[in-house]
Amino acid sequence: MTALPEARRTHDFVGIGLGPFNLGLACLTEPIAELDGVFLESKPGFEWHAGMFLDGAHLQTPFLSDLVTLADPTSPYSFLNYLKERGRLYSFYIRENFYPLRIEYDDYCRWAASGLRSVRFGTTVTEVTYEDELYVVRTATGETFRARHLVLGTGTVPFVPRACQGLGGDFLHTSQYMHRKEELRAKRSITIVGSGQSAAEIYHDLLSGIDVHGYRLNWVTRSPRFFPLEYTKLTLEMTSPDYIDYFRALPEETRYRLQKQQKGLFKGINSELIDAIFDLLYQKNVESGDRPLPTRLLTNSTLRSATYADGAYTLGFHQDEQDKDFEIRTEGLLLATGYHYEPPAFLAPVRDRLRFDGHGNFDVARNYAVDVTGRGVFLQNAAVHTHSITSPDLGMGAYRNSCIIRELLGTEYYPVEKSVAFQEFAV
Repeated sequence: MTALPEARRTHDFVGIGLGPFNLGLACLTEPIAELDGVFLESKPGFEWHAGMFLDGAHLQTPFLSDLVTLADPTSPYSFLNYLKERGRLYSFYIRENFYPLRIEYDDYCRWAASGLRSVRFGTTVTEVTYEDELYVVRTATGETFRARHLVLGTGTVPFVPRACQGLGGDFLHTSQYMHRKEELRAKRSITIVGSGQSAAEIYHDLLSGIDVHGYRLNWVTRSPRFFPLEYTKLTLEMTSPDYIDYFRALPEETRYRLQKQQKGLFKGINSELIDAIFDLLYQKNVESGDRPLPTRLLTNSTLRSATYADGAYTLGFHQDEQDKDFEIRTEGLLLATGYHYEPPAFLAPVRDRLRFDGHGNFDVARNYAVDVTGRGVFLQNAAVHTHSITSPDLGMGAYRNSCIIRELLGTEYYPVEKSVAFQEFAV
């Protein structure tokens, strides 16, 4: 039987963007004969935070939070199967560490993507329209894909604070660190603005070479302290279907308030890394003798202004608790300010089919749909305001994909857990 030309073919769904979550969906839908899907990714190959592949950096979730295992432990796309094929299964077992290296996880995802028939790399989506009850996806190369459903997996983009928008010079975001590390280390002074795991990893890395390269090193955050990632087991129960049900049912304003309060639950720093930073500071301080160690760590300090002139930045901060302004002059500026979601421009023609809340963000339904029908367009990640800390959590990716597959099929292909927590979140 001859396959239809792509322009005349109707897919069950088109996945746009291929980060870990849509890649997991591709792996889980591969064996389902009743589902015909295609995944479009603009990059030439899979790439996941390549700018943060520091030596020894690892995931903050265990290997069971791979692309498929928590939905289908028998899947050939599991991390354990990857290790077996790479000849490292026994080494991983002897290592006795549940947390894969970050560079290892990226290689695992590349390995999984290489075995999928549904993935199209180097394919940039330029427009999505809705015609004859189908979503029509057009690409930069003139291809057209038609589907009954969309799954949006374009991910988040680096967040640049207002003070730095339009700022000149060569400042960088943490996402670019490994690509521009040598350039940064050549500066006479470096300032990291922001907090979280990425900021801590980079500060530790730069602190390690402070006496070799001779730069001054500052780390400034508006957080009241360098928060450790809370990783106790009862807190981890908040990454569960039970908590999604509870959180999703709260009033919108309550959810947004909690979103700000819960950042430490998924944006904190690994406690072992915090201790390693202190130990390294102590060691460097001993080695420096009578000379003060050229580094500063400042909390409670919000970046309010930034200018660039004569090869250096002048950063204006406000110490919130003291209500005082101060400045730091620095040659190198690294923003550890995280990521945020921006609805892709290609969705503009179908905006009237999408639901938004009172804050202008997607109104994400419990089943991850964001369209007016409640089962036509689904969103990966970018739903902290509706699904709390489960949204960016790698361990919940397989669960979300199980739910999306259930909506696409109209029946439950992978069992969807409904209650896993011991505690009760609602009264």
